[in-house]
Amino acid sequence: MEKFDVHILGCGSALPTTRHFPTSQIVNLRDKLFMIDCGEGTQVQFRRSKLKFSRLNHIFISHLHGDHCFGLPGLISTFGMLGRTAELCIHAHQDMSKYLDPILDYFCQHLPYKVTLIPFETKKPELIYEDRSLMITTIPLKHRIPCCGFLFEEKAERNHINREMIDFYQIPIYQMNRIKNGENFITPDGDIIPNSRLTFPANPPRKYAYCSDTIYNQKIIEQIQGVDLLFHEATFTQSDLPRAKETYHTTARQAAQIALAANVKKLLLGHFSARYEDDLIFLQEAKEIFLKCQLASEGLYINV
Repeated sequence: MEKFDVHILGCGSALPTTRHFPTSQIVNLRDKLFMIDCGEGTQVQFRRSKLKFSRLNHIFISHLHGDHCFGLPGLISTFGMLGRTAELCIHAHQDMSKYLDPILDYFCQHLPYKVTLIPFETKKPELIYEDRSLMITTIPLKHRIPCCGFLFEEKAERNHINREMIDFYQIPIYQMNRIKNGENFITPDGDIIPNSRLTFPANPPRKYAYCSDTIYNQKIIEQIQGVDLLFHEATFTQSDLPRAKETYHTTARQAAQIALAANVKKLLLGHFSARYEDDLIFLQEAKEIFLKCQLASEGLYINV
């Protein structure tokens, strides 16, 4: 099975602590790297992950609060000092230009590569990236400012060839693509060999959903239904529910309720408030609702 990993660079919320960095993640799909959010300290954590800077060409920013984007200028500058030449695409709300353009004009006037802002809307799902193996779609969220999560969907692979059967029926090479695409084989004598005898089914495509800052929002359930891994913010515990509502955040219990309703395979909790000294309180609360959950932590990586 091809590589599809999520690396946690930071999982804290607005106030950095000695335990957590602000939010940032790397999705590694077949050695293509995609960054989600870029809080302070992201490039340091990126180095610690031992992932290759040169394989990162796309950064996705969920919203324009500092704990999700203050690390961008430093990372962009570092790429320049490393002699990067490949274009860097930043996918974000259109207001990103108001923040980033003046900084780049002042500090990064002579970058050896191009930084391109690709804006997206946050009110409805939108396909914002696609290649041969992956689609990335926005997940509209409810926060104090425009905000969205991201759904990473692996594209379905073609069936795998059963080499023994191919050799047995002496099927010519030029027929291989048709067989992979699901066609039967007709022998010179007119016998029909069903495709199911000639191939093995491909692995089902995997899905990863990232839901950053949001108030409890049942509208996302349909879009994230059945994903292999869901990252959902859990800034507060249920004892601080009034504060969660006031700041448009979610409790660990509410994140678990979303995971249960969406029938996800695994829940990853993050974006922890600095007011709590022990993260286990989040896990204990969530597991009362949804057992298959785990706490995010810096340096953690999970295979989707």
